[in-house]
Amino acid sequence: MAQINIHEAKTHLSRLVDKASKGEEIVIAKAGKPKAKLVPFNKPGGGKRKPGRLKGKIWIADDFDAPMTETELARWYDAPLFPGKKPATRRAKASR
Repeated sequence: MAQINIHEAKTHLSRLVDKASKGEEIVIAKAGKPKAKLVPFNKPGGGKRKPGRLKGKIWIADDFDAPMTETELARWYDAPLFPGKKPATRRAKASR
């Protein structure tokens, strides 16, 4: 693992990024004290996605998209976003 000072890193940033992309780790120091590390970027996941991987682990109710009742709609629109605050009021639709 190479250690270079911050001035040198600013001067040769493109070269250092190329080295890091090839797997080398570079420590950037200021006044001899390590401040940052330049490392290769690895995509998370790494593999191909597999359909059905979460089968049996996720459950969705049969009525998840059923219309809300009047009581639920009132709670949805008229309840305060934050407890203790004044409830939001519905805006009237503009007529065209």
